[in-house]
Amino acid sequence: MRNTLRRFTVCLAFTAIAALAQTAPTFEVASIKPAAPLDMMKVAAEIQAGHMPKIGAHVDAARAEYTYMALKELIVTAYKVKPYQITGPDWIATTRFDIVAKMPEGTTKADAPKMLQALLEERFKLAVHRDKKENPVLALVVAKGGPKMKESAEAPAAIDENAPLKPGEMQTDGPDGPVRVTVDTKTGESTVNMGAKGSLHQKFDPATMSLHLDATQLKMEGLVDMLTQFSQITGGGGRQVVDMTELKGYYALSLDFSLADLMAMARAQGMDVPAMPGAGTPGVAASDPSGSSSLFAAVQGLGLKLEQRKAVTEQLVIDHLEKTPTEN
Repeated sequence: MRNTLRRFTVCLAFTAIAALAQTAPTFEVASIKPAAPLDMMKVAAEIQAGHMPKIGAHVDAARAEYTYMALKELIVTAYKVKPYQITGPDWIATTRFDIVAKMPEGTTKADAPKMLQALLEERFKLAVHRDKKENPVLALVVAKGGPKMKESAEAPAAIDENAPLKPGEMQTDGPDGPVRVTVDTKTGESTVNMGAKGSLHQKFDPATMSLHLDATQLKMEGLVDMLTQFSQITGGGGRQVVDMTELKGYYALSLDFSLADLMAMARAQGMDVPAMPGAGTPGVAASDPSGSSSLFAAVQGLGLKLEQRKAVTEQLVIDHLEKTPTEN
């Protein structure tokens, strides 16, 4: 009798799993087209005229649009992982597409990642598996003397998606929620409001050929994400930065990155960025972990430091992916 009940329970479990698989929502109709090359001069002119470009993920109750997004960015959005957690071919970071899809009746924005996942699996024949293993990492730790960042007494406020956009402001849907970007067309400065993850203000300094970042109410999670991106594209060994500071608060901090590093970042994202006089050789400055690079020097200025260690990290491994999707 006990064995019969056990078998019956197992059958119920598998039936429930099958039912969930069958009822998983998918986009009703989806169009996938290669994205046209981004004309940076045209984009700058549009921003100057007060017209914010529609780039990234934009999802509402009726439709989902993914504009000028690399396959890697689409996979990040669909599987809710970080860019540095994806193991796959280099071309996924530069092959870009425009996707327009109709949301099924009764679904919400929360269903969109799963539907995008199904779309990538169907149209690009994407196959992945998750893997955990020990890898070399850059550990972010507190330096001797303690952190030099000002801690905020309050957590940042979440973004109200229903609030109207301000002049010069645009919104995109990130993996962790909506992000709003405001650009000052007179100065070229911009502010990135990540809601509960804090805000970043960006200002380019032509005198030093560098980008100055001021962050407010930023968690260490947001800082290591930013540092990992720079590590992977500016000669830092391509290693993931792991938070080992044990700092749990929200902080105000400032960082400076060289123009050479920024150009390397743009090229890594598939943008056609020409060489500029005085910019140096992209990727060279940050290859030395002794503290002379902009990456390591910026961290030291915060009362933190990066150490080479090993840690178990989770990766989304791409087993198969077609470069060209099946026809619409």
